[in-house]
Amino acid sequence: MSSLLRVPSGQADLAVLTAGDGAPVLFLHAAICDHRMWREQVAAVGDAGYRAIAYDRRGHGTTSAIAQAHSPVADAMAVLDALAPGQSAVLVGCSQGGRIALDAALRHPARVRGLVLVDNSVSGAPDPVHPPAIQALGDAVAAARAAGDIDRVNALLARVWLDGVLASEGRVAGPARELFLDMNGRILRAAPVGESVDTQTAYDRLGQIGVPTHVIVGDLDYPHIQERCRHVAATVPGATLQVVHGAAHLPSLEQPGAVTRGILELLARARQAG
Repeated sequence: MSSLLRVPSGQADLAVLTAGDGAPVLFLHAAICDHRMWREQVAAVGDAGYRAIAYDRRGHGTTSAIAQAHSPVADAMAVLDALAPGQSAVLVGCSQGGRIALDAALRHPARVRGLVLVDNSVSGAPDPVHPPAIQALGDAVAAARAAGDIDRVNALLARVWLDGVLASEGRVAGPARELFLDMNGRILRAAPVGESVDTQTAYDRLGQIGVPTHVIVGDLDYPHIQERCRHVAATVPGATLQVVHGAAHLPSLEQPGAVTRGILELLARARQAG
């Protein structure tokens, strides 16, 4: 059984979904999604004997927030403090959610007992240089933003992140595309929430991560994201890498079973590690 809760953090009222009972597992969504990107994984993890927790970050889903400088890491810790006080959690993060997970593991190591990083960002990583065909897609998104055409921006972002820059437009259809367009459409229309004050960098500190870590990446995602994920898996001590073939930036939507298996395997490793 799942429950919808609200957790305050600063001037934000964070919308939180929970399922199951047991050791906490905190899900952190991508910047182009909300907690619903994890709905199949939340249900499976809850059924497996853990307490799955997924929340909407500021500017996403049904979270409400007044614009202010804020810390995404502090918001994540506020959710843990409210729902798993004093406990350490496995953090599961996709894209910018993965960045937050890494930053939290370095800033609050006693609160993190494992990491699952899906097509993740890393604070302090080098800026990418895109080949012309991929750069053209980014330029099209920028032009649509400048024109204020939100529907066009949403469609282009679905083409970039859901279909994948290495695949054809419209590759992913049906409920997954409908969900993406709804999640990202809300984000594009949301009021500003203020800037992040999290300025630490994790890229040059990956070797300090001391918890079981599993990296998942789709082989249709941006080349620089695939390279970054391989770097994380090679640099974090003991980390493992899972490539999801035929998936782009959001494999939890495209191939939810593969992502769920990776998460459950990491949870078993974290449990054995104590």
